[in-house]
Amino acid sequence: MAKVEDFGVDAQRATVKRITLTGGGLTAKVLTWGAVVQDLRLDGHAPPLALGFETMEPYLMHSPFFGATPGRNANRIAKGRFTLDGQDYQLECNERGVTHLHGGSDGLGVSNWTIDDAGDDFVRLSIIDTDGRAGYPGNCSVTCTYTLSDTGVLNVLYESRTDKATIANVCQHSYFNLDGLPTTAEHELMIKADAYLPTDDEQIPAGGPRDVTGTLFDFRETASVVRHDADGAQLLLDHNFCLSPERTDKRHVARLSSKVSGVVMDVLTTEPGVQVYAGFKMDVQVPGLEGRRYGPFGGMCLETQIWPDAINQSGFPNAVLRPGEVLRQETDYVFSRALIHT
Repeated sequence: MAKVEDFGVDAQRATVKRITLTGGGLTAKVLTWGAVVQDLRLDGHAPPLALGFETMEPYLMHSPFFGATPGRNANRIAKGRFTLDGQDYQLECNERGVTHLHGGSDGLGVSNWTIDDAGDDFVRLSIIDTDGRAGYPGNCSVTCTYTLSDTGVLNVLYESRTDKATIANVCQHSYFNLDGLPTTAEHELMIKADAYLPTDDEQIPAGGPRDVTGTLFDFRETASVVRHDADGAQLLLDHNFCLSPERTDKRHVARLSSKVSGVVMDVLTTEPGVQVYAGFKMDVQVPGLEGRRYGPFGGMCLETQIWPDAINQSGFPNAVLRPGEVLRQETDYVFSRALIHT
């Protein structure tokens, strides 16, 4: 059976549990709070693969969604507004007072989930996002299942249901660092996307998908994550890459790797988009795992999900969940090590 222990208490003084999973050469530590992946290790590679904290307290004050499951609707919604079945809804604008981000200030990523089942290599957590919270319609129940399978596979499965038409979209929000260095400058990235979404000053999609050809956003061939424009400014990635017009069967969509450690992370998903965030805004004021300092570019997020602000954008993938439907979002993060020749 999985090892389950008390990890701390949340802002409501509820006990947060930590579940330790092992399998396929991986060890994962998962918190009930936020369905957070608190620590992730690959056999034969000493540093943690993802950013996190050793204790509960820093998560409450300093975490930029490290390892969390944000929702009910991850990513941004313009002005926190949308119209569904002729009714207007206003969500909490928790990002600078102008946009709705990751389900609001008390969303799923900062709430305590319940352990439904657990074994040596899996845990299933659940939560109910109640009608009206942050302005969302309907009671939305979400399950999160983490499974360590095969060789180096962290399988993430989310299933969402509602009793009233709503919008729903969750994702895994780990910040990955595959070599343990202070930044991901020695990482390389490949994304099977022909288009990305340009954004406005509020990081809302502007103008629809744009062809990556001839731009700094073309990662169809493996390339360094460090890129500069003609004026020498570094590319600041916090953009959705368009993988498909709608959700599909699970397929290979991306690869992140370190030239230093040889660790490779392949990403397979059902989702139509992947939000790539290079962590350039990160400046965490307290130590992380093993006393590490997390500054700008300290980790990279590959958040597989629906496209941001999809409910308000013509031609974007479907963002609506209705009673009787099951929103099933599945992603594999597959870790391996390549030989480094020196």
